[in-house]
Amino acid sequence: MEVPDNTGKRNRFTILMVTIALANFMAALDSSIVTVALPTISKIFNILPGTASLVITVYILVMAGCVLIFGKISDVIGFKRMFLSGFLIFTLGSVVCGFLPALLNSFSAFVVSRIFQAIGATMITAIGPGMVAAYIPIEMRGKAMGTIFTMAALGMAIGPTIGGILTQYLSWSWIFFINIPIGLLAILCGKMVIPETASKPWKLGFDRLGSVLIFVGLSSLLFVFSKGQAFGWTNPIILGSVVLALLTLGGFVWYELTVPDPLLEIRLFTRKNFLLTTVLVVLVNFIMAGIMYLVPFYLQYVKEHTPSIVGIIYTSLSIGLMIGGILGGVLYHKVGGRTINIVSWVPIFFGYLLLSSVQTAMSDWFVVLSLLLIGFGSGSIITSGSNMIINSVSKQYQGMVSSLINLLRFFPITMGVAFFNIIFMQGIPSTGIRNGGTIDSIAGITIPDLTLGFDHAFLCTFMISIIIVLFAFFARQEVHPDYQQTVRDESQAL
Repeated sequence: MEVPDNTGKRNRFTILMVTIALANFMAALDSSIVTVALPTISKIFNILPGTASLVITVYILVMAGCVLIFGKISDVIGFKRMFLSGFLIFTLGSVVCGFLPALLNSFSAFVVSRIFQAIGATMITAIGPGMVAAYIPIEMRGKAMGTIFTMAALGMAIGPTIGGILTQYLSWSWIFFINIPIGLLAILCGKMVIPETASKPWKLGFDRLGSVLIFVGLSSLLFVFSKGQAFGWTNPIILGSVVLALLTLGGFVWYELTVPDPLLEIRLFTRKNFLLTTVLVVLVNFIMAGIMYLVPFYLQYVKEHTPSIVGIIYTSLSIGLMIGGILGGVLYHKVGGRTINIVSWVPIFFGYLLLSSVQTAMSDWFVVLSLLLIGFGSGSIITSGSNMIINSVSKQYQGMVSSLINLLRFFPITMGVAFFNIIFMQGIPSTGIRNGGTIDSIAGITIPDLTLGFDHAFLCTFMISIIIVLFAFFARQEVHPDYQQTVRDESQAL
């Protein structure tokens, strides 16, 4: 009689895992799906392309600036209320994004709608890893973590493709309308399978000042990295944003060390393995961002492929991420996180080595193999490292650390894109392109010069990949006593 009961519970765990993964997939999808629709949006609202990109920038700024705040709030109000409220806001935001700008013929309404949508997206992604730790049995937790990070990577990767199809054959509004049925399904599933948890009283009041400091600091720093190259690094707006970011982030660290109930427990970073694993995940996301950004341009400008062929080749990175993420999650509780990290560094090393030696005359399969290796190793380490981070701290920090893990994905990617754009530009011998230039302005550069720029950037990714092995080797797996039991207390409610 116990078998059906166990089977039923496992099925509910699976549905819960899929629901969490769906949330991360949708939030990541909407961070990239708008990309290919920007020319259409720019034309419809009669604005410059740089202005149109605000619909992407504000989405990422809100997610980076608010993710820690919502993680802290979820520790008090509970994951279920946060998840359902977040998906409701995200779905309503998608409706507003599709209807309101066109109705009012206002780009400003578009930006405000995206901010509203991003708030919901942040709420549902901030708690994903925390929900896995809280509700999924320990023997399924590694697989669950691998699934949600794989789905997030998949959403970001296929967003431009889906966005292009919907914009071309329907309209740009459908890149938002597609979220409505999926959002309603996620709300229904979440209501059924996420356990109820009682709200907790604020211990000493919500950390309002910390929330303001971290939001302003991260948003300012993200703005610097995303717009610094386009505006020019000596532009007063960029310099002012740098000063603002330094002051607010420095103030945040100082304040969090003094406040009794901090938004982010800074002292966690004094733990050696927690710090090393965090840096490991940051580095993997950082250099992978360079590849995600540069390779499509390399294939289009140097290899002279059509966008459709570029998309097919680029898909190999997503396939590698999916396989590596799932496999890393499945093996996590069998061989241990540290072993996975060390072994996964091997395909990362050879993937970046192959890419750094790529030549114009080489077959496209050479690039495909490089991307598969990079995606496989990166997906495995990101999954394993995230498991190590969240399992090493007390359950009272579930929401906080869950949002931190998501921040480790958002922020390094944005910084990586800006960093490798600079490295690429500095590698081009042509004068006048280095200062203030962006990769969008390279159409007139000769292929030999472009190749030098890409070689410069790809070599840099390889050099950084060598450093990863040090963190993979020295970061050891720790399991907090709260996670020693096979099934968490909360999972009994299922």
